[in-house]
Amino acid sequence: MQMKPIGIIHTPFQKPEGMPIQPSGAAGVKGTVEVFREFRAGLKDVDGFSHLVLIYRFHQSSGFCLEVVPFMDSRTRGLFATRAPRRPNPIGLSVVLLDRIEDGCLYVENVDMLNGTPLLDIKPYVPEFDSPGPVRTGWLEQARKTVADRKSDRRFM
Repeated sequence: MQMKPIGIIHTPFQKPEGMPIQPSGAAGVKGTVEVFREFRAGLKDVDGFSHLVLIYRFHQSSGFCLEVVPFMDSRTRGLFATRAPRRPNPIGLSVVLLDRIEDGCLYVENVDMLNGTPLLDIKPYVPEFDSPGPVRTGWLEQARKTVADRKSDRRFM
C-alpha cells in the first residue's frame, strides 16, 4: 500500500513538546494547508464548508506500542482506545475551521499538528454524517473536559 501526499500542512509548531494534543486545545491557532498543484482542482466547492477533516501522516512518529500512557491519563491504555500518534499506520485526523482558500492554499484555524505535516486527504465535515448522536467516551469521560489545557510532551517521540 502506498499513499502520496496531496499537500503539506504549515503550523506554528516546530516540535511536539508543548503543542496542543487535539484541535479543541488549539482554538484560534492558525495554519495553512498548501495543496499541491496537481490536486487543486479537487478544491472546487470546498469553500462552501465551514469545517474540514484533514487526514495526515504523523511524519515525526516512528514505531508503536499497543499499550500506551496517553496524554489525557496516567494509566496504561490500549493504543486503539487513544489518539496517540505512534501507531502501526501513523495516520492522524483533525477537524479544522476553514477561513478561506487562496491560490490552492487553505487558511485554517484550530491546527494541532506539526509544521511540515504531509497531508493525505481532505474531507468536508458534515454534522449529520460525523456526529452520530449520543456517544460513550470510555476512559475519557472525565478527562476530556481538560483537553484544552493539555499539551504534548516527549512520550511518543
